[in-house]
Amino acid sequence: MSEERIPLAGVIGSPIAHSRSPAVHGHWLKKYGIQGYYVPMHIERPDLREAIRNLPKLGFIGVNVTIPHKEEVLEMADLVTDRAALIGAANTLIFRGDGKIHADNTDGYGFIENIRQGAPDWEPDIGPAVVFGAGGAARAVIASLLEVGVPEILLTNRTKNRAEALKGDFGKKVTVVDWVQAGNILEDAKTVVNTTSLGMDGAAEFRVPLDGLRKGTLVTDLVYTPLNTQLLLEAEERGCQTVDGLGMLLHQAAPAFERWFGVRPEVDEELRNVALSA
Repeated sequence: MSEERIPLAGVIGSPIAHSRSPAVHGHWLKKYGIQGYYVPMHIERPDLREAIRNLPKLGFIGVNVTIPHKEEVLEMADLVTDRAALIGAANTLIFRGDGKIHADNTDGYGFIENIRQGAPDWEPDIGPAVVFGAGGAARAVIASLLEVGVPEILLTNRTKNRAEALKGDFGKKVTVVDWVQAGNILEDAKTVVNTTSLGMDGAAEFRVPLDGLRKGTLVTDLVYTPLNTQLLLEAEERGCQTVDGLGMLLHQAAPAFERWFGVRPEVDEELRNVALSA
């Protein structure tokens, strides 16, 4: 009689060595006494399809997907959730027992849960949200903000046609604003989100003038290296509520872990410390 296989999960991307996901999932596996493993896998684009086909044969029950594979894996899936289809990318694959690949995107969920944990009194429906950036992360953020009732998205990006493309997908609740005018749209904002890499260690600074920020506005930055970005520090000085970006990484991981290993994990201070020290 053959022994039951130890379940394997992991994260695929290129590059992948920087990922904190192995530390996060490894912590949960240990905490809940689950016999399983979560491994980082550097997979280049030409090898992606073959790798995805072979992973279930090796005992993998699913993987997280990061840059640059999020869009391409969606095309390989047999089943796609509505939110992954809307965002146009997947960050989670579940390899089902019947051989089918199920694709989901939990980035928007992680984004909203992070805000709700960090700012429990946040009211998304009381006014517009300003979103900086028009990449894959922005798509997930816009979809989730509209889903929880934000009445209008003021979207601005250094390359305007990318922002216009998002407006084309999400409709009349999205208004595109020129990047040079970005500082002028903060006055009416109730929620402000940076989805760009500006302000990240090693990247260009976030230089949008923040004079228009009003006291009490919720400001969050998807960048979490450094944890307290210049945007968050200045917003805090102006009396805004601030939420750092690390929690989004932690919360987006929880639904995937539950699907793979059958336990809904807790996102707490201990987990934050694990991720920060990874």
